[in-house]
Amino acid sequence: MKDAILRTLNSMTNAGSLEELWSQHVIKMEEYGFDRLLYGYTNFRVDLNLGDPEDFVILSNQERAYLDRFFGERMFLNGPMIQWALENDGACSWQLLHDQVAAGNMPEEQRQVLEFNREFQVNAGYTISFKSVSLRSKGAIGLVAKPSLSQQDVEGIWAEHGDDILLLNNVLHLKILNLPYSNPKRALTKRQREVLEWVSDGKTIQDIATLLSRTPATVEKHLRLARESLGVETTPQAVAKASLLNQMFTIES
Repeated sequence: MKDAILRTLNSMTNAGSLEELWSQHVIKMEEYGFDRLLYGYTNFRVDLNLGDPEDFVILSNQERAYLDRFFGERMFLNGPMIQWALENDGACSWQLLHDQVAAGNMPEEQRQVLEFNREFQVNAGYTISFKSVSLRSKGAIGLVAKPSLSQQDVEGIWAEHGDDILLLNNVLHLKILNLPYSNPKRALTKRQREVLEWVSDGKTIQDIATLLSRTPATVEKHLRLARESLGVETTPQAVAKASLLNQMFTIES
């Protein structure tokens, strides 16, 4: 078993793209009984405000109908396990939810999210909240058990394999932090990345124009379009945000 874990870790750490990494992780988690996953990460959190959803890193193999409603109707804002993840680190059993319902102390807006989850057979599982290195960042993953498994079944799985599952998910999260995330609404063109990279190196508009054999007006245009794509007002903000999204100094595939 340990050799299998080491092989999996080696494969994950050598993944060259989010697609490759995520595919490996989905397959591995299903071996443990978790057939649906929902990973989320933001670098733009302010206390309990997670920032613009367009800036979230979201990875999931949940069905589209579930995701469209969960995010489209902003149900995630009242997700009880999301609220737990924002205030805690580590792993938490969904038994917590069953206990809250039984005690009658779950807020109505959270109860509605729970009912929505039941419609899609999201009944049993675990949530892992990753330790943040910044006050502005937070990441977590929900591990949804197969519909045939009860929460009691999941507790048995966790008792036997919980340490390995936690390790694999921590490695997943750390690897994701180092891979570019391609959100079409935040994606930069090659030229936009290039001019931002030169700005981050301290070059002026005239310097960049000379280096690229373009006019200053053309450089300004690329910077303006980069700011619009990233949803920021200033070029320094664009440099910072592009860096946080791992869109600068990337190696072309």
